[in-house]
Parts: sequence; structure tokens; C-alpha cells
Amino acid sequence: MIRKEDMSISKFISLILRHKPEEIGLKLDEYGYIKTSDLIKGLNLKGYKVTISDIERIVAEDNKQRYSFNEDKSKIKANQGHSITVNLELQPIEPPKVLYHGTATRFSERICKEGIKKQNRQYVHLSSDVETATKVGKRHGELVIFKIDSDEMYKDGYKFYLSENKVWLTDYVPIKYLSKEL
Repeated sequence: MIRKEDMSISKFISLILRHKPEEIGLKLDEYGYIKTSDLIKGLNLKGYKVTISDIERIVAEDNKQRYSFNEDKSKIKANQGHSITVNLELQPIEPPKVLYHGTATRFSERICKEGIKKQNRQYVHLSSDVETATKVGKRHGELVIFKIDSDEMYKDGYKFYLSENKVWLTDYVPIKYLSKEL
């Protein structure tokens, strides 16, 4: 579990690696990586006093495993959740028969009319179990969970990917594959 004092640093790292690397004057490479040393310099310029040990601890203790290093830890990236285009080098994979999407009830009507769209992210995020979908959905308000017939989607030609931190990803979930679970 991530330390309370590391939480604000982790949130800022998430902003940098998923959405706005320009906040610290950086640009992600095509695979979403930046140099770890550049991240540390940028964080320190923004008032976060961090070392490589701090970054290693945050990466290791993050309960959602949002970040990954390359082999020698000279580069770091977010595993998924980007609003900017990066090549996550994901290969299509057959999903479980059922996946889940947890969100707030205020989005329920739109989802029932339009399906689940990726909005400002690169992919729609799905969970393999209700428990994880519940944790994700509760962050957004009053909870609703959608059950996805991923087996039928896959048979119909939709592609699924599994991120390094075990989040299921797809481009879009049409309404015909959805049902409300909760």
C-alpha cells in the first residue's frame, strides 16, 4: 500500500505520464516512456523533493500498479489510462467470457443509449471481477456496474488487450453487449 505522503507525488506522476508531460517540460516517447532522471528533475522543480529511491518505492507500492520501469530503470511509463496517444505495445488477446465496468449512476443513462466509450482515454477500461469494478466505480460517485458479454464481443471481432497491470482494454463497448449488474 502506498504511503500517505507519497500519494500526492503519485497523483502528479500520473498526470505527467498519462496526460500532461509538458507540465514539467517533457514529452513522452512513442511508447509512453520518459527518462526517470528527467521525471525526478521535473518533480523537484515543481517542489516535490524526490530521489530515485522515492520513485522506486512509489512504483512498487502502488496498489493499482500504474507505472513500470524499463529493465534498467532508466525510463518510466504509465501502464494504461493515457489521454494522449502512445503505443503500449499491446497484443490482442481473448478475454474472459464476462468483464465488468464500474462507474457512477450519473453516466448510466448515456451508457445505456450509446454504449461505453473511451471518452478522453486511449481505451475503455474493464475489470475481470465485480470487486475491482466496484472499487473503480465508487471513485466516481453513486455506483453502477455494467456486465459485458466480452465473449460475444470477441466472437464478433472486437479486440481486447490486457495491460501490464491487468486492466482489460478495448476501443468501445456497444450497448448490445451490456447489462446492468448492480
